[in-house]
Amino acid sequence: MFQSKRGRRTSLSSFALAAAALIAAPQMEVSAAAGYSDVEESGTHFEAIQSLTEQEIIQGYEDGTFRQWQDVKRERAAVMLAEAADVSVPDNVEQILNQYEDVDIDHMYAEEIAAVTEAGIFSGNEEGEFHPSASITRQQTASVLVPALSLRGLDGESDEVDVNLDNVHASHDENVQTLADLELTTQLDDFRPGESVSRGAFSTFVHRAQDLKEQESGGSAGEDSEEGAVSSELTIMHTNDIHAHLDVMPKLATAVENYRAEHPDSLLLDAGDMFSGTLYFNEFQGQAGLELMNLMNYDMATFGNHEFDLGSSSEGHQALSEFVSGAAFPFVSSNLDFSQDANMSGLFHDEMTEEPEDGQIYNSIVKEVNGEKIGVFGLTTSETADISSPADVSFEDYVESSQEAVNEFEEAGINKVVALTHIGYDDNPEYDNDLQLAEQVDGIDVIVGSHTHTELSEPDVVGEDSGEPTVIVQASQYGEFLGTLQVGFNDSGVVTEHQGELIEIGEQAENEEAAAALAPYAAQIDEVQNEESGGVAAEALPNPRLENGDDTSVRNSETKLGNLITDAMLAKAKEYNEETTAALQNGGGIRTSIDQGPITNGEIISVLPFGNTLATMEITGAELKQALEHSVSQVPAENGGFLHVSGMTYTYDSSNEAGNRIQTVEIKQDGDFTPVEDDRQYVVATNAFTAKGGDGYDVFANLYDEGRVTDLGLSDWQNLRDHVAELGTVDPEIEERIVDVNNN
Repeated sequence: MFQSKRGRRTSLSSFALAAAALIAAPQMEVSAAAGYSDVEESGTHFEAIQSLTEQEIIQGYEDGTFRQWQDVKRERAAVMLAEAADVSVPDNVEQILNQYEDVDIDHMYAEEIAAVTEAGIFSGNEEGEFHPSASITRQQTASVLVPALSLRGLDGESDEVDVNLDNVHASHDENVQTLADLELTTQLDDFRPGESVSRGAFSTFVHRAQDLKEQESGGSAGEDSEEGAVSSELTIMHTNDIHAHLDVMPKLATAVENYRAEHPDSLLLDAGDMFSGTLYFNEFQGQAGLELMNLMNYDMATFGNHEFDLGSSSEGHQALSEFVSGAAFPFVSSNLDFSQDANMSGLFHDEMTEEPEDGQIYNSIVKEVNGEKIGVFGLTTSETADISSPADVSFEDYVESSQEAVNEFEEAGINKVVALTHIGYDDNPEYDNDLQLAEQVDGIDVIVGSHTHTELSEPDVVGEDSGEPTVIVQASQYGEFLGTLQVGFNDSGVVTEHQGELIEIGEQAENEEAAAALAPYAAQIDEVQNEESGGVAAEALPNPRLENGDDTSVRNSETKLGNLITDAMLAKAKEYNEETTAALQNGGGIRTSIDQGPITNGEIISVLPFGNTLATMEITGAELKQALEHSVSQVPAENGGFLHVSGMTYTYDSSNEAGNRIQTVEIKQDGDFTPVEDDRQYVVATNAFTAKGGDGYDVFANLYDEGRVTDLGLSDWQNLRDHVAELGTVDPEIEERIVDVNNN
């Protein structure tokens, strides 16, 4: 029967991360007193592991770990049960092993395998194979545990427990029934017979069976309940913030294929921002990335802010609509309202569903994994309204939307919940982030996050002390890693164990099918990328960022590249409106640097990758000053809305409080710089994103609403290409267009 997680308390233990190069060595002496570095006293399997170690039934690895989450191989299960059942090594080991094609006298555990075979505990298959290195399944565990510890008959004359044996092989159903009758399992609706058993879980099975035998014989067995034990497990692969870096996708496909081979029931989730960042998006508007996602068999995705970058274009969200409808997987989105966007008509369903259709968007989705129902809902940062172009797509409160989704799951009897989010791990709390989500919303077990490009090499856990932990993961950016997570739940749906790691993609081989799918797109990109614009940079034009150790940043200071871009905007705008006097470019829209030498189209598009168009605004001097106050409000901290300028200059004092920093503003007219007049109207160029209020420019949003913005529909990167071609030699300077008087 379903139980809500609220009010239930349990402990949380982290699974050991086994080093890939470490091979399990022969058993060594590791005392329970010394303990294992990866088994906590509060852990679900601690008591069992401690007890069996003291009995010398189990031992750890040379590095001091036990690796409780690692699957038990049949050969290791044979060793454990040979010790637990105290069976003797037969004299005719070699003769007994002759029945197996894959185990002989030279096998490391030849004596133990022969002993449990002779005792009738283990046997091979019809082909005479023991499969020593195969993982033991739950139904196989029942069939070796019952005879090893003589469990049949311990239930006395009690009524037979009703356990579903429909998916249990006939050779195991009697032993599974015995475990159910003895209450050694609570998985009665679905025993999950083919699922592998971990070292920790196998230890608990053996320990609890020993306790039961002690109780039957009048011994003083310790109590051991399954309330905190793992009753179900979930494995997730996750990606985020790929930003059209598709050259890495064939290697990512290999990592997915390899991990899925080991964990066939794992989910593959993407947390958004597949759009924008490279030429692959500019040229193919998401379709190249989608083909590779479909090939990799993603199970689900949500939307990042950059999925809405084309909202201000004449086509609106047509590319996003085609991306969604062409997906061989569904999307989850719980805090977005698509109902007013004509391009998204018919794609969004404001409901929870257990039968999602590919190429459709749902409020939340129920996915069945290993016989367990998992609820998944999605979130996109409300900051999108400021930093992208959602147009007619609106945002609802993320905490309220999340709690509603969790409540709906619980009402449907689903107590294992995953939030697939694009709100940032620790992003601006004025908007939203994963840490706040975990603290403010009850009932979320796992948050698969994105947006802040955070490299969480190990999962973070929020609420561990409350007994209702939430595990948070995020896998950096650009497909550099495949994130993996394994979680164990108890019967109440509370996370009791977890293991997570990031698989480095650069070390992988390319998947041939994915490489072949990418090839025609890559060929077209190479042509565009390598075509020279006609301009030659006299020296490199850097794009400094504080996070890279630079003293200044494109997001808080004038740069040569910012001056070049705004000069290009102003020159192009004047061709369409001679009255244009100045140009503005948000620093957050300038994404990378330009190398010395011939400037290629690829470099230019990488600098301005968002597909923005050129717009002009009719703005008063007072409104322009108000916008500049917002531009410098966070200096010396970085601000994506920091404005680079052409045709004007301004000074400010960063020591003053925000909103009272601008000192002087001058604009160039008739060849001279003159102070801006508050009541005078000017024509100023910028990109359409900024003109519509992006980066929090409410003053510009008002202009747009009042009809004082004209979108010229001219591509920003093409404008810059034309400008550098006309210049020939490109050699911009720092001209003190923007000066902080506090630093002078």
